[in-house]
Amino acid sequence: MDALLPPAMAERAERLGAEKARLDPWRLLVLATLAGAFIAFGAMFATIAGVGASGVMPYGVSRIIAGTVFSLGLILVVVGGAELFTGNNLMVMAWAGGKISAREIMRAWLLVYMGNFIGAAATALFVFLSGHYADAGGAIGAAALAIAQAKTDLSFVSALVRGVLANVLVCLAVWLCYSARTTTDKILAIVPPVAAFVAAGFEHSVANMYFLPFALLIKTYAPAGFWVAVGSSPTAHEGLIWSVLVHNLVPVTLGNLIGGTILVGGVYWFVYLRRSGASS
Repeated sequence: MDALLPPAMAERAERLGAEKARLDPWRLLVLATLAGAFIAFGAMFATIAGVGASGVMPYGVSRIIAGTVFSLGLILVVVGGAELFTGNNLMVMAWAGGKISAREIMRAWLLVYMGNFIGAAATALFVFLSGHYADAGGAIGAAALAIAQAKTDLSFVSALVRGVLANVLVCLAVWLCYSARTTTDKILAIVPPVAAFVAAGFEHSVANMYFLPFALLIKTYAPAGFWVAVGSSPTAHEGLIWSVLVHNLVPVTLGNLIGGTILVGGVYWFVYLRRSGASS
């Protein structure tokens, strides 16, 4: 069967956006919690893929591998069925077309953001309690700390712009899925854009809801044996404090909103739905 063309994709995005915005609050929260956990699994997978890559393979190759396996998260969200804040920024198409109110879209985004945080942070806690960070002689934990440390070093502007670029690619992946008629179509549409944003080092708010708490748990609660194994100490990561969650998530979330709502959802609404929206 032929894939849907962009005009039909836009209509599908508008219809689904309205349906998602009007889901029962508890159902929406549970589906959002699942999405947070799913993205966390992708982040965990990407962390593993990056262990030992430095000095063994070219930087670009290692980043592409990490990005490719990270796409597991969005595949689980789209195919498995869950509600992800960044992808749900495309609800703006339904709002712009008058299908939902500003109150409905804000309610949906707030519930989904909260659920995503619960799912991602809870997964970080469970992964930490499993002792996974100590695997490979502590290399996984060291890699997680390095990832989080790099995020804390970003300026507000850099984090915001990286957030914009990340969600442009994530929303394009979701947008491409609106053309799909099979599970295979969806997976093939998801992997390249997601791999690109991860390989480029762009910032995804929900992924950071896993990366940062996981590293903070390691820094705060990992036993002395772990630090001996990796040849480091908690004092080497003094910049990793719990308030960094807010400092990182604020600009990244704002950037994600700009990228998803204006540069993808807004543009495609303007191109394909503006006239019908104005006349309705």
